[in-house]
Amino acid sequence: MQLGKKQVLTVVKIVDFGVYLGSDEERVLLPKKQVPEDIEVGDPIEVFLYKDSSDRLIATTNEPELKVGELAVLEVADVGKFGAFLSWGLEKDLFLPFKEQTAKVEKGDKCLVTLYIDKSQRLCATMKVYGLLRTDSPYKKDDMVHGIVYDTSDRFGVFVAVDNKYSALIPRKEVFKNFRVGTEVTGRVTAVKEDGKLDLSIREKIPAQMDKDAEYVLGIMKKCDGKLPFNDKADAEKIKKELGMSKNAFKRAVGRLLKERKIEIKEDSIVMK
Repeated sequence: MQLGKKQVLTVVKIVDFGVYLGSDEERVLLPKKQVPEDIEVGDPIEVFLYKDSSDRLIATTNEPELKVGELAVLEVADVGKFGAFLSWGLEKDLFLPFKEQTAKVEKGDKCLVTLYIDKSQRLCATMKVYGLLRTDSPYKKDDMVHGIVYDTSDRFGVFVAVDNKYSALIPRKEVFKNFRVGTEVTGRVTAVKEDGKLDLSIREKIPAQMDKDAEYVLGIMKKCDGKLPFNDKADAEKIKKELGMSKNAFKRAVGRLLKERKIEIKEDSIVMK
């Protein structure tokens, strides 16, 4: 009997409250409400094995959203003293210990997890999924992809699971806003590494992005009475903090607005015409 997996087991005994599956040496209960009609001893039934709220091994014919060795995005149903509880299609919510979280989760959050068996032989979830992500994606440079953030690093950037299964990274140099674990992102593949992992950018190619950035900067200026209190010579960190974009992107946007004669650069500011 394999905990956390679907398997076909044989009916060995029928009782008032269900049927026992397995063998004379090892058996598990399938509750009565899930027993197919006209079942007989010797019949095979495909079930999933987990532990109930009393830590007893139990069988179910219900289909869980996650099995051992798989990845799935699950919603946080509640948060307790020692961890969170995830909805996964069974009567008992799946436990996600605090130590298995790559970031603190709250009720209603969604997170990418895999299933493991802890030291007490109970099924638990973990957000530490890096080693299970595949590196054989079909994507090429400049393809648009969709994924979920499963971890972040000040050193490396934002880790993304494309299609919830392929390993990808938004490099630190491409990160200009805070990405929360569980955030769904759409990005462009900027590189396919030798090991098959993907580098992503949430920005478009420069010509298209320049137009968007110019409109964005102009929109910010309109909200600030037509003026930015710094110009394109400002420190890169200040530009990133105030506008959420790189200095190079800002300079390109300013250049576009200058060309269109929509702004004027002053000694310590930029103003709309």
